[in-house]
Amino acid sequence: SVCGAGAALILAIIAFLLYKRHRRIKEAQARIAKEREGILNASNGDRAAKLFNGKEIKKATNDFSCDRLLGVGGYGEVYKGILQDGTVVAVKCAKLGNPKGTDQVLNEKMGPFLITCKVKCLRAVTGLHGLIAFKLHDTAEGLAYLHFMAVPPIYHRDVKSSNILLDIKLNAKVSDFGLSRLARTNMSHISTCAQGTLGYLDLEYYRNYQLIDKSDVYSFGVVLLEVLTAQKALDFNRAVDDVNLAVYVHRMVTKEKLLDVIDPVLKMLEKRRDNTKSHTLKMMR
Repeated sequence: SVCGAGAALILAIIAFLLYKRHRRIKEAQARIAKEREGILNASNGDRAAKLFNGKEIKKATNDFSCDRLLGVGGYGEVYKGILQDGTVVAVKCAKLGNPKGTDQVLNEKMGPFLITCKVKCLRAVTGLHGLIAFKLHDTAEGLAYLHFMAVPPIYHRDVKSSNILLDIKLNAKVSDFGLSRLARTNMSHISTCAQGTLGYLDLEYYRNYQLIDKSDVYSFGVVLLEVLTAQKALDFNRAVDDVNLAVYVHRMVTKEKLLDVIDPVLKMLEKRRDNTKSHTLKMMR
């Protein structure tokens, strides 16, 4: 009948349109995957990046199990994954519906110090002052590499204690390059909106939107202050004018009261070391 033929035609048109839509989606997904593969391969030098499908990632993270969750960032969650060959990796899952999150994850892959698995953050072991001092030296060397050895130079933009990680052998790793920017050797700064973590954010960068290598140095200085004082970069339990640790320490320095903010444990250890030296000298006489 005419009605039957009309209905069949409508169904055929709908099926054709759905097929075209499905094909466009598949082509777009393939194009995006190829673009991202190119980005990953470019950051790997001569080595081809290994791409994993969703099934492999789910198996590695035990279907993104809660007990595999390592941390949550502004653009996604990080899970511990174990690949088929036993390699332990960190899997960052960008938030759904946030294309910027995917861009940040890809940007993070560009970082030469991206580590295989987040094991411990620096803040978790701040009681081990001797070890921390040594590992902070490693961190300073890592930042110096980013600024002066990497081509092009890299400005991290989010240096903080929780982004300085220790692996199983307690080797320090600079992590989380999601906000990092590539610099140009012929430019004095990068003009960009201020991003980072409050308390660690370079005040000059925050005011004039000019990112330089010293912006990372300022943030690293705040990490050093955290270790020296055993206090947080931002602490609203301090007086209103002293919430920011860098501002607080600077104020104490101007009052010539720097020793008042040093961690008592550090001062005790220093006193013990002095006593040990004195005793050793006496024994040598």
